[in-house]
Amino acid sequence: MKVVPGPAGYIPTPAAFEGVELPPPGKALLYGEIVDEEVAMREAAKALLTRRNPTIFPGPLVLWGWNASAMEKAKAVLELAMEIPNCRIIPMPDYRPKYPKIDPEAEINPNHPNLTILHNKIEVCIFVGVHCHYANLSLRMIRAGTNCFTIALCAEMGHEDAMVSLRDVHAEEIRRFKDVVVQVREELGIKWEPKLPPENPSLPKENWETLSVLDYGEYSYLLIPRKGEYVPESE
Repeated sequence: MKVVPGPAGYIPTPAAFEGVELPPPGKALLYGEIVDEEVAMREAAKALLTRRNPTIFPGPLVLWGWNASAMEKAKAVLELAMEIPNCRIIPMPDYRPKYPKIDPEAEINPNHPNLTILHNKIEVCIFVGVHCHYANLSLRMIRAGTNCFTIALCAEMGHEDAMVSLRDVHAEEIRRFKDVVVQVREELGIKWEPKLPPENPSLPKENWETLSVLDYGEYSYLLIPRKGEYVPESE
């Protein structure tokens, strides 16, 4: 099966049901075929540099600084975003349904990701730090109803329904992908001065001076170790 940008139609058959297999370590998926990582990275880079409105959708696994690895990965994502011309970042902070609606310019709706992509006219996107079950669901919905080229930077085994899927991706691999983006950008003759994406005006302003541990609710225990407990990831 060839996994290409859609629209593929209402409720398309999952790529896994059509014979697409996850790549072994050291390999990647490109249009449903197992290829060398370098080949997949270059094709993903070309899409990010030539298709409209490139956007990164970071999920909770990089948005929440729950350990040192996540924090370093988040830094690498920002470094990657700096090298993609006119890149935007639209977070997927949590997966709970939000009614009656969400602001599609402020965050991607995990239950209707295709609507966020259509609203913003996104033709290429990166999923990173999204839990695998939601990434699988979202990637299939995007392939069903949009022409968006999807890139999955997965910390686990990858995703069959993405046009490009890299596996075992952590901070080091994201920085290697960033280097490929820079190389392909230079080959295409695209002039760009690296800079962070603009702040999203739709996001509410946060007053860090008044933020307290209590604002983190049930997750406050991640910030304050118990007496006698040593948490190396956060110290």
